[in-house]
Amino acid sequence: MTNDQKHANQKHENKVRKALRGISGVHVTAWGADGEADWAVTAKIVARIAAAGIHNIVSAGNTGEFYPMTTDEVVKSHAVAAQAANGKALVTAGIGRSLREAVSTGRLAATAGCDAVMVHHPLDPFAAPQSQADYIIAIAEALTLPVVAYIRSDAIGVKDLVRVATHANVAGVKFASNNMMLLAECVRATQGTSANWICGLAEGWAAPFYALGARGFTSGLINVAPERSLAVWHALEKGDYAAARVEVDAIAGFETLRTKYGNGANVTVVKEALGLLGTNVGPVRLPGLPELNAAEKAELRAIVSGWSAAKAAAE
Repeated sequence: MTNDQKHANQKHENKVRKALRGISGVHVTAWGADGEADWAVTAKIVARIAAAGIHNIVSAGNTGEFYPMTTDEVVKSHAVAAQAANGKALVTAGIGRSLREAVSTGRLAATAGCDAVMVHHPLDPFAAPQSQADYIIAIAEALTLPVVAYIRSDAIGVKDLVRVATHANVAGVKFASNNMMLLAECVRATQGTSANWICGLAEGWAAPFYALGARGFTSGLINVAPERSLAVWHALEKGDYAAARVEVDAIAGFETLRTKYGNGANVTVVKEALGLLGTNVGPVRLPGLPELNAAEKAELRAIVSGWSAAKAAAE
């Protein structure tokens, strides 16, 4: 590799690191009446998120229904998102499952024009904690795109999390555990290193994460109301925790509804909210919750209507 190539790679990684300290919005995947992916509608959603000013768009994340998707659909999702974002936002491709599949899909994401990859937390029931770290590092070493490590468990110890966070090709760790003591230990253990800790639990947890030294957060809300997500981010970047609490309070009902059924309604709420706003994206694929019940639909309708009224009044 020439010095110019090294410089270009470093410049790109710095760009990814900066975007990760913003909002990483995970777009939904639209399904048509026949159950197949509706890529035209999905592209419109991605374009809308990018135009709203979201820093990083994650394609084939959990809100995008990564696990119910086929490998071909995952690959297509990455390509559609990269094209639809059109340079207005960075695009991070969700990859995972077997090590070979993750590496292959990651290489295709690079070809499609994605800026980084996010390695989904391995869900093998017999995965050893240290081997989960090894899995992420093996992917980081096999790919040229910067890697985001998605950690959804506190089973991996500090020593192994530090190995992941400080790897040369890991641009950030999406920390999606509410174990604040573990996060604090990780931040302390990586002070002065390249580690980039990101809140992986969305807007509601962003303030305590910021207080412990993390920056940026993930969001599914951006599919529905990106301006509300941005308001939380701007408040936290200013260190105005009081303002951040006000913004989080305004979305608390929506986020709480998403946590029902052990988070089984997480994507369902986002998709049905989009439908209420005029974008039909189809139901959630199994094993997610296909649709809300009547009472939940009424609750969601009231929340979305309240947001729309507030937005109209502000304008």
